Amino acid sequence: MQQVELHTVVALLEDVPDSELVRGQVGTVVEDWATGIHEVKFSDDTGMTYGLVALKAEQLLDRRYEPIRQTEPA
Repeated sequence: MQQVELHTVVALLEDVPDSELVRGQVGTVVEDWATGIHEVKFSDDTGMTYGLVALKAEQLLDRRYEPIRQTEPA
């Protein structure tokens, strides 16, 4: 992952046992601490926070909900 912006939805690429988080869990970047270090908030479907952790960009996968390239109509 190259650059992570504030409010980006990300998924964990590895387990974080100290925080009881596992690979694949989805969170939102809520703070940038330093180059390559981001605070990520993990919440359940009701909005209850179950994790708030500073993570390296390499531990995160940027979730994409749109095509990276717009296709032209045929």
